[in-house]
Amino acid sequence: MTEAAAPRRGRPGYDQQTVLRRAIELFNRQGYDGTSMGDLAKELGLTKSAIYHHVPSKEHLLAAALDEALNGLSAAVDSAAAAAPGTSAYERLRTVVQESVEILVEHLPAVTLLLRVHGNSEVELAALKRRRRIDERLATLVQAAVDEGALRADIPPDLISRLLFGMVNSLVEWYRPGGPVDPDVLAASIATLAFDGLSLHEG
Repeated sequence: MTEAAAPRRGRPGYDQQTVLRRAIELFNRQGYDGTSMGDLAKELGLTKSAIYHHVPSKEHLLAAALDEALNGLSAAVDSAAAAAPGTSAYERLRTVVQESVEILVEHLPAVTLLLRVHGNSEVELAALKRRRRIDERLATLVQAAVDEGALRADIPPDLISRLLFGMVNSLVEWYRPGGPVDPDVLAASIATLAFDGLSLHEG
């Protein structure tokens, strides 16, 4: 009877999504500029040269992370723009706010990273440009809701937009998946809080 051969030990295997997830966690923990590919290799249990078999560069990982966050937010705005005919701007805006919370919860690490970039590289500048376009579309939707008489007109629409989505973005500072707050309850609560405070009431 021969002794069973010991299992061979090799380089840990990772798919692209796993590498990206771990990179985002590290960027958020140490800061993007403060993280090297060597740091990521160590985090994954790889040699520095082996990490390049998985990803071409640190910038590639940053771009993928920021695209993940921005694609979700863009989809929420696109969905509002494509709402059924007759859907009011107010209803579309409220839906965007609620869906933005859901996207933030689903992609919390990537959105956290997006909110921390400062434009220190071409990748970051491109992401900030995309984010500004999203902000402009949201402000336009707020203006439409004001124009149809659903929102108060004594607060500038761009300020309403900043305050609304500033509240949504603040979730990255305290919300933790798996905590006591259910994501659906959170999204509905923020929309209710925001629009009960902004809606026009008679009397």
